[in-house]
Amino acid sequence: MARRDLEIGDAELSALRVLWDFGPQTVREVMEHLHERGRKVAYTTVLTFMTRLEQKGLVRSDKNDQAYVYRAKVTRESVTRSRVRQLLDQLYDGAAGPVLVHLIENEKLTGDDVQTLRKLIDDLDDKAS
Repeated sequence: MARRDLEIGDAELSALRVLWDFGPQTVREVMEHLHERGRKVAYTTVLTFMTRLEQKGLVRSDKNDQAYVYRAKVTRESVTRSRVRQLLDQLYDGAAGPVLVHLIENEKLTGDDVQTLRKLIDDLDDKAS
């Protein structure tokens, strides 16, 4: 996907996360998953989320029997990339280093996370050599 900022509100993102986590869903199914996650929203509100996401080109719908089934057209990774880029641009003039330092100093990292970071740093060192 070409680099562009994906404009997704928090409520729309919660609906998109349901599609990533559970695959294609009807509006009612998305609503039920949101309820399970503590977001009490009406059917018509979820329908609005899905309509907006479709208008933005982030999901697509197919008519299946009586209901439309929605599928994510964007990956979690592409949305993550866009949102992190926005954060870097807004807070650090695009510099990634300060964010990495902040995360390492202030967030909980698992042993696997630390191992992955070490490997990434080693790979960067190898490329720089």
